[in-house]
Amino acid sequence: MKCLATTALSLSMAISGAAMAEPEDVRTSEAASTEALSRVSPALANYQRQKLQADLWQRPALSPRDRSMITVAAIIARNQTALMTEQFNLALDNGVKASELSEIITHLAFYSGWGNAMSAVAAAQDIFQQRGITAASLPTAQPELLPLNQTAEQLRLNAVEQSVGSQQFPGLVAYTTDVLFRDLWLRPALAPRDRSLITVSALIAAGQVAQVTFHLNKAMDNGLTQEQAAEVVTHLAFYVGWPNAMSAVPMVKAVFAQRNTDTPAKS
Repeated sequence: MKCLATTALSLSMAISGAAMAEPEDVRTSEAASTEALSRVSPALANYQRQKLQADLWQRPALSPRDRSMITVAAIIARNQTALMTEQFNLALDNGVKASELSEIITHLAFYSGWGNAMSAVAAAQDIFQQRGITAASLPTAQPELLPLNQTAEQLRLNAVEQSVGSQQFPGLVAYTTDVLFRDLWLRPALAPRDRSLITVSALIAAGQVAQVTFHLNKAMDNGLTQEQAAEVVTHLAFYVGWPNAMSAVPMVKAVFAQRNTDTPAKS
């Protein structure tokens, strides 16, 4: 983690004197991108305008900020560098803070791989330069961590011991506890709900549906509603493909069913 944080910090320090980009520059770039798409695939350009921009992104179940975080997580998870500049800029325009975008990249290094995070760092470097984002506005390497939920952590430890086993995989279990759940997940630069949201999105994007049950339950414990969770899958269908979204549906439905069963009926 220190390696990635140091890399991001060095990049941000190198660009500290750059000028702020004007929103009009972003709109001009988006228009040029749409025009280029029309020259190659008019049908795809039409789907993008009519179904993504004018429909999907306007659905009320998720805010534009949520949709940007989901999309950013998906394209980092799939290392889709062609979309990073456009979607990182859109995320910042939709209310995702530069500090949050930086932290998303850090978080996804552990859930999507170091190489994918480094690709995101390279794309974010240029955007931060254009917008005048400096190191002072980014999360520090060692902040004061959020408090640990001891009850939830003990349940997680028990589950990991049963499924992985500290005797068979002592290193993996130790890193999972010490680096992920007692460090990364407690960093304050992302709210717990947002951290869960990008994790679930990245898992679905990567086709890692076996991990969805734990993390979707965690996301809902952190405030994500069933309506929002269903909309996450809907949104991701366009960015990670229908097969990945459909493969996640049984896991999501099972989580909903279990939680509905566990919730006492109101009198």
